[in-house]
Amino acid sequence: MPTMTMVQAIRSALDVTLARDDNVVVFGEDVGYFGGVFRCTDGLQAKYGTSRVFDTPISEGGIVGAAIGMGAYGLRPVAEIQFADYVYPAYDQIVSGAARLRYRSAGDFTAPLTLRMPCGGGIYGGQTHSQSPEAVFTHVCGLRTVMPSNPYDAKGLLIAAIECDDPVIFLEPKRLYNGPFDGHHDRPVVPWSAHPLSEVPEGHYTVPLESAAVFRPGTALTVLTYGTMVWVSEAAARETGVDAEIIDLRSLWPLDLDTVVGSVKRTGRCVIVHEATRTSGFGAELAALVQEHCFYNLEAPIVRVTGWDTPYPHAQEWAYFPGPARVGAALKRTLEA
Repeated sequence: MPTMTMVQAIRSALDVTLARDDNVVVFGEDVGYFGGVFRCTDGLQAKYGTSRVFDTPISEGGIVGAAIGMGAYGLRPVAEIQFADYVYPAYDQIVSGAARLRYRSAGDFTAPLTLRMPCGGGIYGGQTHSQSPEAVFTHVCGLRTVMPSNPYDAKGLLIAAIECDDPVIFLEPKRLYNGPFDGHHDRPVVPWSAHPLSEVPEGHYTVPLESAAVFRPGTALTVLTYGTMVWVSEAAARETGVDAEIIDLRSLWPLDLDTVVGSVKRTGRCVIVHEATRTSGFGAELAALVQEHCFYNLEAPIVRVTGWDTPYPHAQEWAYFPGPARVGAALKRTLEA
Protein backbone atom coordinates (compact mmCIF):
# COMPACT_ATOMS: atom_id res chain seq x y z
CA MET A 1 0.00 0.00 0.00
CA PRO A 2 1.37 3.47 -0.85
CA THR A 3 2.41 5.89 1.87
CA MET A 4 1.17 9.46 1.83
CA THR A 5 1.73 12.64 3.74
CA MET A 6 -1.38 14.35 5.06
CA VAL A 7 -1.13 16.82 2.17
CA GLN A 8 -1.12 13.95 -0.33
CA ALA A 9 -3.96 12.17 1.48
CA ILE A 10 -6.14 15.29 1.36
CA ARG A 11 -5.33 15.77 -2.32
CA SER A 12 -6.18 12.12 -2.96
CA ALA A 13 -9.55 12.51 -1.21
CA LEU A 14 -10.37 15.52 -3.38
CA ASP A 15 -9.23 13.65 -6.50
CA VAL A 16 -11.40 10.63 -5.67
CA THR A 17 -14.53 12.68 -5.01
CA LEU A 18 -14.06 14.92 -8.04
CA ALA A 19 -13.78 11.80 -10.22
CA ARG A 20 -16.79 10.04 -8.65
CA ASP A 21 -19.25 12.94 -8.56
CA ASP A 22 -19.55 15.71 -11.16
CA ASN A 23 -21.35 17.84 -8.56
CA VAL A 24 -18.18 18.21 -6.46
CA VAL A 25 -16.40 21.53 -6.95
CA VAL A 26 -13.26 22.77 -5.19
CA PHE A 27 -12.45 26.45 -4.77
CA GLY A 28 -10.75 29.03 -2.59
CA GLU A 29 -7.87 31.48 -2.56
CA ASP A 30 -4.99 30.15 -4.71
CA VAL A 31 -6.36 26.59 -4.81
CA GLY A 32 -6.58 26.44 -8.61
CA TYR A 33 -3.57 27.29 -10.76
CA PHE A 34 -1.17 27.53 -7.81
CA GLY A 35 -2.44 24.38 -6.10
CA GLY A 36 -2.96 25.89 -2.65
CA VAL A 37 -0.53 27.53 -0.26
CA PHE A 38 0.19 24.08 1.24
CA ARG A 39 -0.14 22.32 -2.16
CA CYS A 40 -3.18 20.27 -1.12
CA THR A 41 -4.91 20.94 -4.46
CA ASP A 42 -1.80 20.76 -6.64
CA GLY A 43 -2.59 19.42 -10.12
CA LEU A 44 -6.36 19.17 -9.64
CA GLN A 45 -7.25 22.16 -11.83
CA ALA A 46 -5.14 20.77 -14.68
CA LYS A 47 -6.93 17.43 -14.34
CA TYR A 48 -10.54 18.59 -13.86
CA GLY A 49 -10.63 22.03 -15.44
CA THR A 50 -11.28 25.57 -14.29
CA SER A 51 -15.02 25.03 -13.80
CA ARG A 52 -14.43 22.31 -11.17
CA VAL A 53 -11.31 23.64 -9.40
CA PHE A 54 -10.94 27.40 -9.35
CA ASP A 55 -9.58 30.44 -7.56
CA THR A 56 -11.67 33.01 -5.72
CA PRO A 57 -11.18 36.62 -4.64
CA ILE A 58 -9.84 37.24 -1.14
CA SER A 59 -13.28 37.27 0.47
CA GLU A 60 -14.03 34.59 3.04
CA GLY A 61 -17.63 35.72 3.38
CA GLY A 62 -18.03 35.51 -0.37
CA ILE A 63 -16.41 32.07 -0.54
CA VAL A 64 -18.74 30.59 2.07
CA GLY A 65 -21.81 32.44 0.81
CA ALA A 66 -21.23 31.07 -2.69
CA ALA A 67 -20.72 27.58 -1.28
CA ILE A 68 -24.05 27.73 0.55
CA GLY A 69 -25.85 28.71 -2.64
CA MET A 70 -24.10 25.99 -4.62
CA GLY A 71 -25.07 23.39 -2.03
CA ALA A 72 -28.70 24.51 -1.98
CA TYR A 73 -28.87 24.03 -5.75
CA GLY A 74 -27.42 20.53 -5.74
CA LEU A 75 -23.65 20.87 -5.91
CA ARG A 76 -21.21 19.56 -3.30
CA PRO A 77 -18.79 22.44 -2.80
CA VAL A 78 -15.45 21.98 -1.04
CA ALA A 79 -14.26 25.45 -0.12
CA GLU A 80 -10.89 26.26 1.39
CA ILE A 81 -10.20 29.03 3.88
CA GLN A 82 -6.45 29.55 3.45
CA PHE A 83 -5.85 29.75 7.22
CA ALA A 84 -8.41 29.07 9.95
CA ASP A 85 -7.48 32.46 11.40
CA TYR A 86 -9.19 34.10 8.40
CA VAL A 87 -12.58 32.41 8.80
CA TYR A 88 -14.14 35.02 11.07
CA PRO A 89 -15.46 37.30 8.28
CA ALA A 90 -17.41 34.23 7.06
CA TYR A 91 -18.78 33.28 10.48
CA ASP A 92 -22.20 34.85 9.91
CA GLN A 93 -22.58 32.93 6.64
CA ILE A 94 -21.58 29.69 8.38
CA VAL A 95 -23.86 30.14 11.40
CA SER A 96 -26.87 31.96 9.99
CA GLY A 97 -26.76 30.36 6.55
CA ALA A 98 -25.12 26.95 6.30
CA ALA A 99 -25.92 25.63 9.77
CA ARG A 100 -29.57 26.76 9.74
CA LEU A 101 -30.60 26.12 6.14
CA ARG A 102 -32.17 22.68 6.68
CA TYR A 103 -34.16 23.91 9.70
CA ARG A 104 -35.23 27.23 8.15
CA SER A 105 -36.47 25.53 4.98
CA ALA A 106 -38.25 22.69 6.83
CA GLY A 107 -35.94 20.25 5.08
CA ASP A 108 -36.50 21.57 1.56
CA PHE A 109 -32.87 22.69 1.24
CA THR A 110 -29.57 21.51 2.69
CA ALA A 111 -26.04 22.86 2.64
CA PRO A 112 -23.83 19.85 1.80
CA LEU A 113 -20.63 21.87 1.87
CA THR A 114 -17.21 21.05 3.29
CA LEU A 115 -15.14 23.94 4.59
CA ARG A 116 -11.44 23.02 4.77
CA MET A 117 -9.05 25.14 6.78
CA PRO A 118 -5.49 24.64 8.09
CA CYS A 119 -5.31 25.30 11.82
CA GLY A 120 -2.97 25.28 14.80
CA GLY A 121 0.56 26.39 15.51
CA GLY A 122 4.03 24.99 15.62
CA ILE A 123 5.12 26.67 12.38
CA TYR A 124 6.14 30.10 13.72
CA GLY A 125 3.07 31.65 12.18
CA GLY A 126 2.31 34.08 14.98
CA GLN A 127 -1.11 35.22 16.08
CA THR A 128 -2.71 35.38 12.62
CA HIS A 129 -1.59 31.99 11.27
CA SER A 130 -1.71 29.70 14.32
CA GLN A 131 -5.19 29.74 15.84
CA SER A 132 -7.35 26.73 16.69
CA PRO A 133 -10.95 27.96 16.45
CA GLU A 134 -12.76 24.62 16.77
CA ALA A 135 -14.84 25.70 19.78
CA VAL A 136 -16.63 28.46 17.86
CA PHE A 137 -17.97 25.77 15.51
CA THR A 138 -18.80 22.98 17.97
CA HIS A 139 -21.01 25.54 19.73
CA VAL A 140 -23.25 25.86 16.65
CA CYS A 141 -26.06 23.36 16.15
CA GLY A 142 -26.28 22.21 12.55
CA LEU A 143 -22.53 21.99 11.96
CA ARG A 144 -20.21 19.00 12.05
CA THR A 145 -16.64 19.66 13.16
CA VAL A 146 -13.79 17.29 12.29
CA MET A 147 -10.03 17.31 12.92
CA PRO A 148 -7.85 14.38 11.76
CA SER A 149 -4.44 13.53 13.21
CA ASN A 150 -2.93 11.38 10.43
CA PRO A 151 -3.07 10.76 6.67
CA TYR A 152 -5.29 7.66 6.78
CA ASP A 153 -7.97 9.40 8.81
CA ALA A 154 -7.61 12.65 6.86
CA LYS A 155 -8.52 11.00 3.57
CA GLY A 156 -11.32 8.83 4.95
CA LEU A 157 -12.86 11.64 6.98
CA LEU A 158 -12.63 14.15 4.11
CA ILE A 159 -14.40 11.81 1.69
CA ALA A 160 -17.09 11.18 4.32
CA ALA A 161 -17.43 14.92 4.87
CA ILE A 162 -17.85 15.67 1.16
CA GLU A 163 -20.47 12.92 0.82
CA CYS A 164 -22.36 14.12 3.91
CA ASP A 165 -25.49 16.25 3.45
CA ASP A 166 -24.60 18.45 6.43
CA PRO A 167 -22.12 21.33 6.45
CA VAL A 168 -18.79 20.05 7.75
CA ILE A 169 -15.97 22.15 9.22
CA PHE A 170 -12.83 20.22 8.32
CA LEU A 171 -9.86 21.45 10.35
CA GLU A 172 -6.40 20.37 9.22
CA PRO A 173 -3.51 20.68 11.73
CA LYS A 174 -0.87 22.16 9.46
CA ARG A 175 2.00 21.06 11.73
CA LEU A 176 1.03 17.50 10.74
CA TYR A 177 0.91 18.06 6.98
CA ASN A 178 4.34 16.53 6.37
CA GLY A 179 4.93 14.35 9.41
CA PRO A 180 3.79 13.46 12.95
CA PHE A 181 4.92 16.07 15.48
CA ASP A 182 5.47 15.11 19.12
CA GLY A 183 6.12 18.64 20.36
CA HIS A 184 9.91 18.41 20.41
CA HIS A 185 10.59 21.29 18.05
CA ASP A 186 14.34 21.00 18.56
CA ARG A 187 14.54 17.51 17.06
CA PRO A 188 14.65 16.44 13.40
CA VAL A 189 11.32 16.21 11.58
CA VAL A 190 9.97 12.66 11.30
CA PRO A 191 8.44 11.92 7.87
CA TRP A 192 5.04 10.27 7.54
CA SER A 193 6.64 7.46 5.55
CA ALA A 194 8.14 6.18 8.80
CA HIS A 195 4.71 5.64 10.38
CA PRO A 196 2.07 2.97 9.53
CA LEU A 197 -0.74 5.55 9.57
CA SER A 198 0.77 6.94 6.36
CA GLU A 199 -0.38 3.81 4.53
CA VAL A 200 -3.38 5.14 2.62
CA PRO A 201 -5.44 3.28 -0.01
CA GLU A 202 -5.44 5.03 -3.38
CA GLY A 203 -9.16 4.53 -3.99
CA HIS A 204 -12.39 5.36 -2.23
CA TYR A 205 -12.97 4.65 1.47
CA THR A 206 -14.51 6.54 4.36
CA VAL A 207 -13.95 6.93 8.09
CA PRO A 208 -17.28 7.44 9.90
CA LEU A 209 -17.70 11.07 10.92
CA GLU A 210 -18.96 10.33 14.44
CA SER A 211 -16.23 7.89 15.44
CA ALA A 212 -13.34 8.32 17.85
CA ALA A 213 -10.32 6.00 17.83
CA VAL A 214 -8.32 4.43 20.64
CA PHE A 215 -4.94 5.71 19.48
CA ARG A 216 -3.04 4.13 22.37
CA PRO A 217 -4.61 1.59 24.75
CA GLY A 218 -3.86 1.96 28.45
CA THR A 219 -5.18 1.41 31.95
CA ALA A 220 -3.85 4.19 34.19
CA LEU A 221 -5.84 7.14 32.84
CA THR A 222 -7.64 8.44 29.76
CA VAL A 223 -6.36 11.27 27.58
CA LEU A 224 -9.01 12.94 25.41
CA THR A 225 -7.42 14.86 22.57
CA TYR A 226 -7.33 15.50 18.82
CA GLY A 227 -5.13 16.82 16.03
CA THR A 228 -1.48 17.52 16.77
CA MET A 229 -2.00 16.92 20.48
CA VAL A 230 -2.56 13.21 19.82
CA TRP A 231 1.14 12.90 19.02
CA VAL A 232 2.23 15.18 21.84
CA SER A 233 0.16 13.12 24.30
CA GLU A 234 1.71 9.89 23.01
CA ALA A 235 5.19 11.34 23.53
CA ALA A 236 4.26 12.48 27.04
CA ALA A 237 2.96 9.03 27.97
CA ARG A 238 6.06 7.35 26.58
CA GLU A 239 8.49 9.73 28.28
CA THR A 240 6.79 9.59 31.69
CA GLY A 241 6.06 5.86 31.61
CA VAL A 242 2.37 6.50 32.33
CA ASP A 243 0.12 3.80 30.86
CA ALA A 244 -2.31 6.30 29.35
CA GLU A 245 -5.16 5.39 27.04
CA ILE A 246 -5.21 8.07 24.35
CA ILE A 247 -8.53 8.70 22.60
CA ASP A 248 -8.25 10.53 19.28
CA LEU A 249 -11.66 12.16 19.02
CA ARG A 250 -11.39 12.78 15.24
CA SER A 251 -14.99 14.04 15.13
CA LEU A 252 -15.36 16.80 17.72
CA TRP A 253 -19.07 17.22 17.09
CA PRO A 254 -21.10 15.09 16.93
CA LEU A 255 -18.93 13.39 19.53
CA ASP A 256 -18.41 9.64 19.93
CA LEU A 257 -19.53 9.81 23.54
CA ASP A 258 -19.69 6.03 24.01
CA THR A 259 -15.96 5.64 23.36
CA VAL A 260 -15.13 8.56 25.67
CA VAL A 261 -17.31 7.34 28.52
CA GLY A 262 -16.25 3.72 28.17
CA SER A 263 -12.58 4.63 28.45
CA VAL A 264 -12.94 6.99 31.41
CA LYS A 265 -15.08 4.49 33.31
CA ARG A 266 -12.36 1.87 32.84
CA THR A 267 -9.44 4.06 33.92
CA GLY A 268 -11.12 6.33 36.47
CA ARG A 269 -8.97 9.33 35.53
CA CYS A 270 -9.13 11.85 32.69
CA VAL A 271 -6.76 14.41 31.17
CA ILE A 272 -7.97 16.63 28.32
CA VAL A 273 -5.43 18.13 25.94
CA HIS A 274 -5.94 20.71 23.20
CA GLU A 275 -3.91 23.46 21.61
CA ALA A 276 -6.62 26.14 21.65
CA THR A 277 -6.98 28.66 24.44
CA ARG A 278 -8.26 27.32 27.75
CA THR A 279 -11.31 29.41 28.66
CA SER A 280 -14.44 28.14 26.89
CA GLY A 281 -12.28 25.82 24.80
CA PHE A 282 -13.73 22.50 23.63
CA GLY A 283 -12.01 20.85 26.59
CA ALA A 284 -14.51 22.55 28.91
CA GLU A 285 -17.38 20.76 27.13
CA LEU A 286 -15.49 17.47 27.30
CA ALA A 287 -14.89 17.96 31.04
CA ALA A 288 -18.58 18.64 31.62
CA LEU A 289 -19.61 15.53 29.68
CA VAL A 290 -17.13 13.33 31.54
CA GLN A 291 -18.34 14.68 34.88
CA GLU A 292 -21.99 14.09 33.93
CA HIS A 293 -21.49 10.55 32.67
CA CYS A 294 -18.57 9.26 34.75
CA PHE A 295 -18.85 11.04 38.11
CA TYR A 296 -19.01 7.91 40.25
CA ASN A 297 -16.10 6.33 38.38
CA LEU A 298 -13.66 9.23 38.74
CA GLU A 299 -10.77 8.73 41.15
CA ALA A 300 -9.27 12.20 40.62
CA PRO A 301 -10.30 15.62 39.30
CA ILE A 302 -10.39 16.09 35.53
CA VAL A 303 -7.31 17.97 34.32
CA ARG A 304 -7.01 20.18 31.24
CA VAL A 305 -3.77 21.00 29.39
CA THR A 306 -4.30 23.74 26.82
CA GLY A 307 -2.92 26.85 25.20
CA TRP A 308 -2.92 29.95 27.35
CA ASP A 309 -5.58 32.66 27.33
CA THR A 310 -3.47 34.97 25.17
CA PRO A 311 -3.00 35.63 21.47
CA TYR A 312 -0.70 33.03 19.94
CA PRO A 313 2.77 34.52 20.52
CA HIS A 314 5.45 34.44 17.86
CA ALA A 315 8.54 34.90 20.01
CA GLN A 316 7.29 32.57 22.78
CA GLU A 317 5.66 29.92 20.61
CA TRP A 318 6.90 26.95 22.62
CA ALA A 319 5.84 28.47 25.92
CA TYR A 320 2.31 28.65 24.55
CA PHE A 321 2.28 25.32 22.69
CA PRO A 322 1.25 22.47 25.06
CA GLY A 323 4.37 20.34 24.73
CA PRO A 324 5.15 16.88 26.12
CA ALA A 325 6.68 18.27 29.32
CA ARG A 326 3.49 20.11 30.26
CA VAL A 327 1.27 17.18 29.24
CA GLY A 328 3.53 14.71 31.08
CA ALA A 329 3.36 16.77 34.27
CA ALA A 330 -0.43 16.65 34.07
CA LEU A 331 -0.41 12.88 33.61
CA LYS A 332 1.72 12.40 36.74
CA ARG A 333 -0.30 14.92 38.72
CA THR A 334 -3.53 13.09 37.87
CA LEU A 335 -2.11 9.77 39.03
CA GLU A 336 -0.94 11.28 42.30
CA ALA A 337 -4.25 12.98 43.11
